[in-house]
Order: sequence, then C-alpha cells, then structure tokens
Amino acid sequence: MFAGAHTALVTPFSEQGTVDADAFRTIIDRQFENGIRGIVPVGTTGESATLTTEEHRRVIEIAVKQASGKGIVIAGTGSNSTHEAIDLTQSAELAGADAALLVTPYYNKPSQEGLFQHYRAIAGSTELPLMLYSIPGRCHIQIDIETVQRLIAECPNIRAIKEAGGVTERVRQLREALPEEFQILSGDDALTVDFMKEGAVGVVSVASNLIPAAMADLTSAMLEKRIGDAEAIHAKYGDLFSAFLTLDTNPVPIKAALGLTGACLPKLRLPMVEMPSEKVEQLRSILQSLGLV
Repeated sequence: MFAGAHTALVTPFSEQGTVDADAFRTIIDRQFENGIRGIVPVGTTGESATLTTEEHRRVIEIAVKQASGKGIVIAGTGSNSTHEAIDLTQSAELAGADAALLVTPYYNKPSQEGLFQHYRAIAGSTELPLMLYSIPGRCHIQIDIETVQRLIAECPNIRAIKEAGGVTERVRQLREALPEEFQILSGDDALTVDFMKEGAVGVVSVASNLIPAAMADLTSAMLEKRIGDAEAIHAKYGDLFSAFLTLDTNPVPIKAALGLTGACLPKLRLPMVEMPSEKVEQLRSILQSLGLV
C-alpha cells in the first residue's frame, strides 16, 4: 500500500498567520502531477504541534478533498495523549483519509509497554491502516523492534513504520525481524537510497514539497532495481538534502525554499521562526545551482 514517495506536506500560512488553503491546494496538485504516490498532511513538517485541533481537522479535510482519488492521504494523527490520538484518527477516518501516521508519543517518554498499549488502543479504535512513526531525535525514545512485533501480532491494521532514526542498520534489523508484508519507509530524504537497499519500500519526504518528480523518480528507480539511476538522483540533490537537515530545524528550511520559489510564504508558527538572511542566501545558492529558482 505504501510503496513509493509520499510528501510530508507543509502547512502554508497567510500573512495574517491563518492556514493558506489556496497555497495548500496548489502544493497538493503539484505533488500528484509529478508522480507522488501519497501525501501526509499535519505531520512534523505540517507543524502539527502548533495547529489548533480545528485547524488540524480542516487541513486533513482539504487534503482529502484535493487528492480526490489521485493518490493516498496518510493523515498525521499522532499525539502524546492516547485519547487525543484516537480522536484525531477517528476524525481523519470520517474525513475520508486512506491511512494515518502516528508519531511516537513525545515529552512524556513512555516505556515500551506504554508504547504498546498506546498504539494498540489507537489501532482498536479505527479501521484505517496505520503507519507507526519512530523519530527518536524529537521524541527521545524509539519503538523497539520487539514492540513492533507485538503490535503486528495483535493489530492487523498496523501495516508500516516510518523510520526516522537515521541508522541504516536499524532498517536491516527491522526487515529481518518483521513479516515481509509489513512495510518500512524512510523518514529522511538523504538516507532513502540506503534504506531502500536494506528493504524499505519508499520515503515520507520533506524535499518532495519542492522536488516531487525527483523523489518519485528516485523511489521508482529503487523499486525497479535501477540503483544507478537512483544514486544519480541522490547525488544531484545531495546538497539540498543536507541543507534541509543542517540549516535549521524542519520545517524551517523547506518553507524558506518554497518561499524562494513562490509556492507559499515562508511563514511559521511560533516558537518556530524564519531562517536568518545569510542562511536563506545559502539555500538560494543551492536552488539556483539546481535551476529551481
């Protein structure tokens, strides 16, 4: 279900700081016009942490309506509150989302048993296919492989994991330990080729907000075993991937890039702020070298 490239969508904001629905729709259209398999509204890149619950639901509704059968919608519905995650997941299901992405609970640092109970409760509350999301750099815990095994055994609608721990060996371990039909996706553009060599089937991409065709082509090449073609795409955009990781915290750099190309304003919600001008110029130089501005 999840093979290929999926875009972790930004949430564009207007000058007044409200959700810019028109810019959002245009970004979504561009994804599907360029071969992206699915979109992920209201994940980390979509600034889920600073959207109101009403905005969260509205953004998912817009995404579902705009996708309109062109590709799948994997709604970001995770929370550090199990009750809230259940509520958001059920709302996404009612809105017509195809699946849900559930980030590891953050800040409260549950045990592995707590993680198991959290995800099992959400899985039992919905018919949606679910993608786990392990990102220890933000949440300070990861989902242990044994916990994933337990969840798969008890929750048939848990179908995939977005692995954003930055360790290729972890993907190898997951692939060896889990059923073949359970899918692994890269959560890091720069590691997509390496992760897919170890058994991942695609990526939830930040860069594809800007370069959807390239990321769609990269994952297609890997799935078709055209590794040289995929590595060539990776090499071409390597500086851009690095910039998105190092210039500032996601989604600050991708919003700056979209601002430079005119796709949306680079506005963010506090406590996130725009990049300083010298970093914007570094990013502009990379985009110019790639012919993106």
